[in-house]
Amino acid sequence: MPIYRLKIKLLSDTTFGRGDGVAGLIDQEVEHDPFGFPYLRGRTLKGLLSEECDNLIAILTNHKQDWERVACKLFGTLGSTIGTMGAVHVGDACLPEDLRQAVAFQIEDKTLTKTEVLDSLTTIRRQTSINSQSGTSDEGSLRSFRVVLRDICFTADLIFEKIPSDEMLSLVAVGSLALRHLGSGRNRGRGHVQCTLYDSEGNDVTHQYANYFGQEIKEKVG
Repeated sequence: MPIYRLKIKLLSDTTFGRGDGVAGLIDQEVEHDPFGFPYLRGRTLKGLLSEECDNLIAILTNHKQDWERVACKLFGTLGSTIGTMGAVHVGDACLPEDLRQAVAFQIEDKTLTKTEVLDSLTTIRRQTSINSQSGTSDEGSLRSFRVVLRDICFTADLIFEKIPSDEMLSLVAVGSLALRHLGSGRNRGRGHVQCTLYDSEGNDVTHQYANYFGQEIKEKVG
């Protein structure tokens, strides 16, 4: 199976929210594995990529339906059956495998704990809601949330059952470039990211396929 990889670099602190907190400690926790490593679920990432592609296709004035068909083949449709599943399976966005294995050994040897791993990659932020009339914080509005520290890179496998078409890869590329924010608190300065598409040999093919997308649009308009 052809495997491409999407690398996600955090340009700001980011919360891969899991929808709950830790009683008495934090209101919003980040998604993390049994060893304390934060990660972004593949299903969530696929949804974000699909949404960005849909937004780009929506503003096209020509051949919109052609690209909509490409997107449906690529990501599938709502309520997909086996016959209408997308061509790509998006894996979880994780930290490097060799790092996770090395740390897992240390945890098993009890020289490191899950909490220490999580604390080394994240921090806890706090914020309050400000009353627009008084200019002071609303009583009881203090909230705490864990964030993954900026400059950390995650990688997700994009697994295709068959060799993907250039149109599919070009759509993934422009969707990756358009995906600039993810996670919770995106409207509060969190979750600013940079996404890059790599082929199975580790070559950055983002702009190669993004340019293909642009060229295809020009030719069809012309």
